Amino acid sequence: MDWSRAKNVLICTFLLLNVVLGYQLWHDAQETAGPNLDFTSLDENTQRLMEEKSIQVLAPIPGDTPQLPKLSYTYVHSGEKDELVQLLRPVDSKLVFTHDALVEALEPQIKDIDSYQYDPLDVQEELVSGQADAFVLHPLVQGKWPLFNVKLALFYSNQKITGYRKIQVELQPSDEAKKMLPASKALARLIDGYLPRDSVVKDIRLGYYGQTFNSDSQVAAPVWRFMLDNGKGVYYVQMNGDVISPKTEHTEGS
Repeated sequence: MDWSRAKNVLICTFLLLNVVLGYQLWHDAQETAGPNLDFTSLDENTQRLMEEKSIQVLAPIPGDTPQLPKLSYTYVHSGEKDELVQLLRPVDSKLVFTHDALVEALEPQIKDIDSYQYDPLDVQEELVSGQADAFVLHPLVQGKWPLFNVKLALFYSNQKITGYRKIQVELQPSDEAKKMLPASKALARLIDGYLPRDSVVKDIRLGYYGQTFNSDSQVAAPVWRFMLDNGKGVYYVQMNGDVISPKTEHTEGS
């Protein structure tokens, strides 16, 4: 055996392996840190407050500011409010992470599921017929914006989706569209007066939310939803800067 040649081959192999591993580490770091690299949309005072309060933002700050109307929606009662519908054919729960596969698997049993969007950070808070573990989806306004007030809960057990609870609503836009408050300004408002120290913003999403009333008719407004890490809080900022924390259902104006 030519040991000199074998030695050179091994050296080249290890060098190539180090290059590959180095690139993978760099790529993983970019994916983790990417959303935090560009805070140019935040003013200097907000960035200073972030540093002073040790607040992290692990989600990209959207730059779009679409024009959206408020809307009204009405509950359509097709049965008991907390009715749990058992699936005739349970579905593998891993499909929930692929929207197209989820729709294909459940559309024969859950009508209009293709008009809902999966929300991996939302949870089903209340027990329904003794079941608490659930995936949550929201109906889409104009096929794009989730209505956070309304949930389609997919209950699972033993890695199978076994049933669902669906609250049916009818949506009606209620007034003319207005331009949304930029997400950066909504985030600045939260950092300035609402987020506690060491908060970690996990997700920033545009959708609809409104305080609920004891009535079949409800109203929701366009909001930026800011979800904190580990279920520590969620805040909704309306286009006029008002902030809603659903845990208290308390709104504070500008």
